[in-house]
Amino acid sequence: MSSQRGVAFRVATFGESHGGGLGVIIDGCPPGISLDLDAVQAELERRRPGQSALTTQRKEADQVEVLSGMFEGKTLGTSLAMLIRNKDANPKDYAETKDLYRPSHADFTYDAKFGIRAWAGGGRASARETAARVAAGAVARQVLATLGPVEVVAWVDQVGQIGSKVESESVDRAAVDASIVRCPDSDAAAKMEARIRKIRADGDTIGGVVRCVARGVPAGLGEPVFDKLDGDLAKAMISLPAAKGFECGSGYSSIAFTGVEHNDLFVPEAGGIATSTNRSGGIQGGISNGMPIEISVAFKPVATVFKAQQTVGRDGKSATIKSRGRHDPCVLPRAVPIVEAMMCLVLVDHWLRWRGQVGDPPPVPLEGSAE
Repeated sequence: MSSQRGVAFRVATFGESHGGGLGVIIDGCPPGISLDLDAVQAELERRRPGQSALTTQRKEADQVEVLSGMFEGKTLGTSLAMLIRNKDANPKDYAETKDLYRPSHADFTYDAKFGIRAWAGGGRASARETAARVAAGAVARQVLATLGPVEVVAWVDQVGQIGSKVESESVDRAAVDASIVRCPDSDAAAKMEARIRKIRADGDTIGGVVRCVARGVPAGLGEPVFDKLDGDLAKAMISLPAAKGFECGSGYSSIAFTGVEHNDLFVPEAGGIATSTNRSGGIQGGISNGMPIEISVAFKPVATVFKAQQTVGRDGKSATIKSRGRHDPCVLPRAVPIVEAMMCLVLVDHWLRWRGQVGDPPPVPLEGSAE
């Protein structure tokens, strides 16, 4: 089972939802980076359970421990290993349904592939495993800061049918974190929060969309054909639990344009080159063009609902199942730092690969205008 990603900056995660803990091993982290562990912990705080009334009430501090790869506050260039111990695991919540296949979960497919599964909380299929990704992404963000002034910000853009009116050019983290929904549009955030609370009270769940922008990414990151930057971003985002859709730039809305209408026109700007619009989402031909990289990720409703549903057991017989345990009614607020983490992991990997191919890092791009 693959739990690894990356080429130059390679991460391997491990751990189950209700096991001893989760962790990540990073190979390829450059030496001499003054790693701020408080900043790593801050990212984990944004993702951890129990942070608000809109999330699962599982109580995990998600305190990160560095086991190797650092000395006197700096990275060594060797394998960087980090561990996050589970403190509030409760596998007995799943004992009653361990032989039943929960609708839209990975129970059946893991059994079909491996013939065995960790039935407590879904094991590796649980969103709990993303804690390790966030820890790795926080390291990647700090490595990016040594390469250039890159800023990565994600936010909740839609919950169910409720959308925001956020302009990607102006959104910042302070505005995102001002609301427990993590939507910087205060009017939309209030409606989203009310909708999630209602859904939770009904024992149901709801999905939505997270948008993310990476500013300051230089032109030249990405590879032709199979390792395109947008292709790797798509793979990274769709690998997230509950992620079902990915768009870069105009995405599916591009079908409403003609080619003349959709093309991003190149324009001179302060001695450099920019584009008048950014429907390409900062990526053309699989390679960054210096404009902000803009993506969207669609998350389905959480599969665990607290209503009786039809299913079958491992014996193939019909059964009725009603889930227990502690679960998010909507993954969107906690998905924001996870999407940012995956963006940082993909960008740092491609930046280090670019540097390995041509030497010095590419120049920082000039900011262009965009719709």
